[in-house]
Amino acid sequence: MNELDIIKPDQAEEILENGQSALKEKLKKDPNIQKLAEQIDHRDQVAILEYGRKPANEISAFSGKILDTIKSSSMEESSALLKHLGRIMDRFDPKDFAEPKGFVSKWFSKGQKMVEKLMSKYQTMGSEIDKVYVEIVKYEDEMKRSTTTLEQLYEQNFQYYLELEKHITAGELKLEELKGKLPEMERQAATGDQLKGMELDSMKNAVELMEQRVYDLELAKQVAYQSAPQIRLLQRGNTKLIGKINSAFVTTIPIFKTGLINAIAAKRQKLVADSMNELEKRTNEMLIKNAQNISRQSVDIARMAGSPSIKIETIEETWNIILRGMQETKAIEDDNKRIRDEGRVRLEQLQDNFDKIKSGRN
Repeated sequence: MNELDIIKPDQAEEILENGQSALKEKLKKDPNIQKLAEQIDHRDQVAILEYGRKPANEISAFSGKILDTIKSSSMEESSALLKHLGRIMDRFDPKDFAEPKGFVSKWFSKGQKMVEKLMSKYQTMGSEIDKVYVEIVKYEDEMKRSTTTLEQLYEQNFQYYLELEKHITAGELKLEELKGKLPEMERQAATGDQLKGMELDSMKNAVELMEQRVYDLELAKQVAYQSAPQIRLLQRGNTKLIGKINSAFVTTIPIFKTGLINAIAAKRQKLVADSMNELEKRTNEMLIKNAQNISRQSVDIARMAGSPSIKIETIEETWNIILRGMQETKAIEDDNKRIRDEGRVRLEQLQDNFDKIKSGRN
């Protein structure tokens, strides 16, 4: 196997960025490339016109494959997902967990209903967050698969690029050979030998056709060359989005939900403690001594119940993190959409130019 056929992705990127001339020089010395050049029959015009046709057609089809990958991406759907999450998060109100104002007795009569209403509100909110969370995790997995697919496309694109470079180099070697024969053929044709003149015309025609074919292959190679950075840009956008999804949503949402549960539990405990306190105030004077003991216990319970394990400030902070994550993710998505649109337009232009040139030459 030729060592050029087993170039790794990191080597491929280095060659595309820095070593094209070195690669061409290496190919010229490759026995396989020299053999490929020898197999070109300059007397067969049809063979010259179809020279390198397979890799050229493959890179043309490959450009369409990249466009399909961009068009089939569900990134646009994530915007609706983030908007839905935003609407859910907007329903969170830190005031729901603040200490009630006014007399305890006045609040006590409505406390149970308030907690039930609070529980209903945030249970519904929690269920909706769970559904969005599942979709976000699915979306994260899709971005990971997309990144893997893009890496495979990048490797495939380079193999097309390399195959075209091989055919171009072999074609250039053949042109050097044919052009080297022209001076002698022109000298012989100058003697008036009609047969030699016809051979000279055929050779010049073969040179012209070969030059045109090498030019066509160079255009196809440029499609592959310019596709490489587009693929890398899409990959980097996916990677940034995966990181943001994981940090702002996959990690923070469960913490936010846990905070909600603890805050509601603390609210309920506070209601129970205050209920006990209210009851002891209405106890018969005959039981005042026992009531004093109950009162001390109630104060202790109230003190413990009033200190939740997760503070409301923590819930507010996780809420703000999620909102910031939505804003930053939306910005990344807008940037990715712009890159995809620019990449799609550029690839379509390259594809259209290549098709026009190819159809014009045929």
